[in-house]
Amino acid sequence: MTHPAESTPAPPPPPAVAAEVFGDALPAVLAFVAKLASDGVTRGLIGPREVPRLWERHVLNSAAVAEAVPEGARVVDVGSGAGLPGIPLGLARPDVALTLVEPMARRVEFLQEAVLELAGSQQAPWRVLRGRAEERSVATAVGEVDVVTARAVAPLPRLVGWCRGLLRPGTQLVALVGARALGELPSLVPELEAAGMRDIHPRAVGASLGSAATTVVVMTRGAR
Repeated sequence: MTHPAESTPAPPPPPAVAAEVFGDALPAVLAFVAKLASDGVTRGLIGPREVPRLWERHVLNSAAVAEAVPEGARVVDVGSGAGLPGIPLGLARPDVALTLVEPMARRVEFLQEAVLELAGSQQAPWRVLRGRAEERSVATAVGEVDVVTARAVAPLPRLVGWCRGLLRPGTQLVALVGARALGELPSLVPELEAAGMRDIHPRAVGASLGSAATTVVVMTRGAR
């Protein structure tokens, strides 16, 4: 009988642009990609068919979010799952303080292992919290936040509702969404504004990353 790990595809080699994006953190990123391709698959966090496109579709795509994050920001990645976009963002931007929030125990275990293995690859602190963004205990534990990130967690109005406790006046929400959500954005603006969000707009990021380039939706919590 073949052990599941033996049938896991090998991690793909990094594209040349990865060295430009991650700099000195590239060895740590290679370790993270290898963990995604092995433990991430066997634990059901990443599908086996995703392994050949881990760099473009997941890691570089997540790192592109860094363009929308201010220097030295306190970032919380909600529904972090396998650490996307949070971990690639943190590795590309060692100046950010990163908190990964995830409710599922097996994913939290994976994130805790990854953060421990990547210790020393970042200047600012990283931590993992188990819970849901909408829980008061999570907001209390996270504290002051400059940027909330999310990748395909929920439709934007629901995501804003879940993150309400984290979104203090001036906090930005940077959401990686699909083409359908981008197309629906104009019709959602009134609902998002009614929920207290302002300056709602799409922003292209990662133009130099080829197929890993993407568009995020950025919005800011207005004054109460």
